[in-house]
Amino acid sequence: MSNYSIQTITENYKMTAFGVTLEDYNDWAGNAAKTAAKKAEITENGKLAELLALADGQEYQINYIIDSKAWRGFGVRGAYDVEGTVVLDFLAGDYIVVPGTGAEKDRLADEITGKAFGGLLQEITDYKYVGPGNSTFVKAAEDGTFYGEMWLRATKVAG
Repeated sequence: MSNYSIQTITENYKMTAFGVTLEDYNDWAGNAAKTAAKKAEITENGKLAELLALADGQEYQINYIIDSKAWRGFGVRGAYDVEGTVVLDFLAGDYIVVPGTGAEKDRLADEITGKAFGGLLQEITDYKYVGPGNSTFVKAAEDGTFYGEMWLRATKVAG
């Protein structure tokens, strides 16, 4: 079984992010292109840097359900009033934490997401992912590689 842990967050929290609505969740290539275009836009126009400066500087890739549609964005932990962003609610409770390491910062969040949704969540039998969202962060490790974690809100399955 893949590596994961269960962590408890004791208080609800918010995340503020720029993002895109994904009309067809199964259009992997189209969604990746749409997401990459949004990331390039907010990086080039300085909006992401502006948001990071308001928070602790840690960027998150966020998947969420908004108005019954899949949504993916990039943002920070905390609630901030920045034009073009949405503020998302994350609830207190248990979270499945999926770690990962890699050499490429820009690919690691997607690799961890693939590991979680590509089989790990099906392997975990004592907890189930309940959403409404999840977030992944990536940061530099001391050895020059990158470390990241995906946090997915879950409930314990009665057994």
